[in-house]
Amino acid sequence: MLILQRKKDQSLTIGNNISIKVLDIGNDWVKLAIDAPKEVSILRTELLEAVSANQEAASTPLSEGSLSMIKDFMNKKNSGDT
Repeated sequence: MLILQRKKDQSLTIGNNISIKVLDIGNDWVKLAIDAPKEVSILRTELLEAVSANQEAASTPLSEGSLSMIKDFMNKKNSGDT
């Protein structure tokens, strides 16, 4: 991991076609501008983690108790009891 220190309005370049510029700095945040080709995916880490957690949850089999609760809910919903 490379660690760099930049001040407001300073930038850095990654490869030949990605540029990152520090636009503003607060007490506990920094605002960055990223200039990269459209084919380069740029995502916040927390979004990647959420996607991964959702995919894991979707691939985990439901227990019999959970399936039973879902079936009961759907039966009540379909009969108008909710």
